[in-house]
Amino acid sequence: MTLNVSAQRTGIALTERQRIAWLRLIRSDNVGPATFRDLINHFGTAEAALEALPDLSRRGGSDRTFRIATVADAERELEAAHRFGAVFVGIGEPDYPPALREIDGAPPLIAVKGNIRAATRPSLGIVGSRNASVSGAKFAAMIARDAGAAGYVITSGLARGIDTAAHRASLRTGTIAALAGGLDQPYPPENIGLLQEITSGEGLAISEMPFGWEPRARDFPRRNRLIAGVSLGVTIVEAANRSGSLITARYAADFGRLVFAVPGSPLDPRCHGTNDLLKQGATVTTSSADVLEALAPLTRDDLLTRLDVKEPTIENTRAAPAAPDDGERHRIIEALGPTPVEIDDIIRHTEFSASQVHLVLLELDLAGQLCRHGANLVSLVPTE
Repeated sequence: MTLNVSAQRTGIALTERQRIAWLRLIRSDNVGPATFRDLINHFGTAEAALEALPDLSRRGGSDRTFRIATVADAERELEAAHRFGAVFVGIGEPDYPPALREIDGAPPLIAVKGNIRAATRPSLGIVGSRNASVSGAKFAAMIARDAGAAGYVITSGLARGIDTAAHRASLRTGTIAALAGGLDQPYPPENIGLLQEITSGEGLAISEMPFGWEPRARDFPRRNRLIAGVSLGVTIVEAANRSGSLITARYAADFGRLVFAVPGSPLDPRCHGTNDLLKQGATVTTSSADVLEALAPLTRDDLLTRLDVKEPTIENTRAAPAAPDDGERHRIIEALGPTPVEIDDIIRHTEFSASQVHLVLLELDLAGQLCRHGANLVSLVPTE
């Protein structure tokens, strides 16, 4: 079965001035993807949001100088990307992966290098154990080859074992390597040659991290989130308990993606995680057909088109709503605590407008006083 679809490249390109402002905003202190989105929604443009950052942080309770990435910082990173042969793609631009665009807290900018057409094709994620068995690597390669022949790009994390097998098997048909560090800091070192093969052929490397950023242990879950966000479904081949592959599977389930798990021997620790996924409802996967048949309804022309045209507004020029006064701000903060609560519940409880509540949450977030938990849940940072 081969896909009979073509990528719909829709969107609005950022100007260079906007791209610099976006890069400055996402590289500033305490600004993550969700905060970035809320700032753009509230202030209309990245430039307006940048001007407001120090005052927002102060109102949120911060007593330190707020670090804002400078124009020179952004220009240096753009120049580093250019020298490396990479570009930055914004969430509303035509070359941004359409499935990734749909997730909550999608990265506003990703750095990409390679065949940009791979970004907008339907993707299947394949991840698994770094110390893979011969049979596990062979099975992952089979799934990757068959899915690639059917028209899917294979997305994985460039790790040893299953990831490497999946990438190598799909070099000719297209593969995406999601990195935990900057594009110029691939890990592990022994896969640098593989990454070069990917980016010089039909594949693509992507990252949301700054150039020069060396990956740390806590950065790999963000890479796993990218894999799940880019993909329509994720196949797990050999995953021990508490492995990164299970984090990818959890993200995929949270995003409404299909989760496929390959059963293995109960005596093999590398299969404990995948067998547990099957108990939790993952699709039993013993052949490529199991994956391709389940993905087929998600890759109809009408569904892919609908994915592509649902775009966020990049920027607008409307005036920002008025900030709440001190009494209103106190009531909103009072509604928060260490237990995560839905933002919509805060709005209903306080009876303030959504814009007022979101602005106070932004203030707390930028001051380092707010925890975001996904699924529209927030809480105050616990005090010592």
